[in-house]
Amino acid sequence: MLKNFLYALLSLTILPYISNAQATSKIAPKREFRGVWIATLANIDWPSRPGLTVDQQKQELIGILERHKSQGINAILLQVRPAADAFYAKSREPWSQWLMGKQGIAPADGYDPLAFAIKEAHFRGMELHAWFNPYRASMNSVTPLSVDHITRKHPEWFFTYGGKKQFDPGIPEVREYITQVILDVVKNYDVDGIHFDDYFYPYPIAGQKINDGDTFYKYPNNISDIKDWRRNNVDLLIKMVDDSIHHYKKYVKFGISPFGIWRNKYEDAEGSASCGLSNYAELYADSRKWVREGWVDYINPQIYFTFTRKVAPFGVLLDWWGNNAYGRHVYIGHGAYLVNSRAEMAWRNLSEIPNQIRTLRENSRVQGSVFFSSKSLSTVAKAVGDSLKTDLYKYPALPPQMPWLDETPPNEPLALTADAMKDGVHLKWLMPMKAKDGETASGFVIYRFSEGEKISILDSKNILKISFEDYLSFIDTSVESGKRYSYLVTALDRLKNESEASGPVGVEIPLAKE
Repeated sequence: MLKNFLYALLSLTILPYISNAQATSKIAPKREFRGVWIATLANIDWPSRPGLTVDQQKQELIGILERHKSQGINAILLQVRPAADAFYAKSREPWSQWLMGKQGIAPADGYDPLAFAIKEAHFRGMELHAWFNPYRASMNSVTPLSVDHITRKHPEWFFTYGGKKQFDPGIPEVREYITQVILDVVKNYDVDGIHFDDYFYPYPIAGQKINDGDTFYKYPNNISDIKDWRRNNVDLLIKMVDDSIHHYKKYVKFGISPFGIWRNKYEDAEGSASCGLSNYAELYADSRKWVREGWVDYINPQIYFTFTRKVAPFGVLLDWWGNNAYGRHVYIGHGAYLVNSRAEMAWRNLSEIPNQIRTLRENSRVQGSVFFSSKSLSTVAKAVGDSLKTDLYKYPALPPQMPWLDETPPNEPLALTADAMKDGVHLKWLMPMKAKDGETASGFVIYRFSEGEKISILDSKNILKISFEDYLSFIDTSVESGKRYSYLVTALDRLKNESEASGPVGVEIPLAKE
């Protein structure tokens, strides 16, 4: 995801409390997608190097998740298939080389990195989206591939471009295979979403040619222009993946993160007022079509540009994507890795990305942000991470609702109790009754109010805890002696629809004995 952006840049010539409506505040919206990409390719973010022990891998990931939780992040986009390989055990493809240093080598019996990541993310109130690169099969021609690698089994499915093996999307068996790889994860893991990055047909390289003429001749699909044919091949995969995901699990979201420009206005009157590389022409990816047809639940354009980037200003592209949302969600990809870089003077302004977030919050058709990448928020973009933690993401947020997938809220939790004990306030409740769609609860939100505060679940500052697990108790250890508090608990279903509140229940904290 990172490497080809250099090319892209150069190419640019209660009772109120029972209501669960979206808070109207643009300062701290109660619902907002706040994601971060955790790249495993070449150990960009995690694991820090190949060959770590299981305990070292786990501790590193827990540290990353804890850091992002403190920054207000509520969604992890974890790269689980960088190059026709796997960061998960239940796979038809070999273990990734970036785990143990050699492709096909398992980290340890009984350890499944994806399953572990899901559990730890859900505990912290974060969604886990499994990030796939659909077409890349190798990074170079030198690193040895496992005997079980798909390029060994079906060499006829690939072409080489820029020294990398790429799946040929025009072959029907390729599209079927990729879909089945994704369904392995959908069926076997408790993921919240499936995520594709921006690599479809490869980014152009001078002097390189895509060798798919034979495929075009064999499977023309009644299309005479090879460029239109390539775009159609990508469309066929996107629709197949979307249909397949929702056939098995309607609540699993499907999103794609294309390059920031669909088409330029000089290419198409409906394009953006920009002058750079486009998904449509150079990558054969008709990214707007996927949104218009409803084949994705969210589009996550990588607008890795500043407000002052003359040929592709951030604000222009932000508004264009908002105007082409077609009722689906738009999350903006921010280039945190560019902060303080020499790519453009504006990246030296530490307010650039915070201002991007403030601006997108003013657009009602845009629902959030994703940052590339995890490590950047503690290194070159540490100031951005600090701004998220202390200001922009100071209060927790739930992911936005997706009514086209599910708009039935769960019922409220039952029998909430609160007891002041020596170690804090012990909250307990019972699972809600099944809602009319058969769901109970797969997560809970705990709200706390000090004496005199208005009891309302509209304000995110009163959220004490979000978890995407079905636990039925919590200990609030942050109370102060001598004070009175009220608590509410709501239930969440898999798509984060929120129930009415159980409660309020009041409790007084005894004065500490001297």
